[in-house]
Amino acid sequence: MWLYFLDQKSENFNVFLKFKAFVERPSGFMIKTLRTDRGDEFIYKPFMEHCNDEGIKRQLTVSRMSQQNGVAKRKNRIIVEMARSIMEGKGIPKTLWAEAIHTAIYIQSLSDKRSS
Repeated sequence: MWLYFLDQKSENFNVFLKFKAFVERPSGFMIKTLRTDRGDEFIYKPFMEHCNDEGIKRQLTVSRMSQQNGVAKRKNRIIVEMARSIMEGKGIPKTLWAEAIHTAIYIQSLSDKRSS
């Protein structure tokens, strides 16, 4: 699981390009399918054109139908709940939310590795 914090949604396409290079170069595998909601940042024309040019199949979920992306929604909920528990359990200030989220992802990743 990877996480990128964005200041603005307009950063989405550039961050996706960096992520794509990050996962494709070392693995030698190409992203084949990308499932997103229909947010403006995902149906941005250059983003859509790039996916078409790269042969990335787009799966756009139906509005207000979060069941179509249930795995991601559950994973996100688990991470957020872990971060809240970490922060509340240790009295960590809300200004450290991003660090708590990163810690929760790290813990979840370790747990996933042990269970596989």
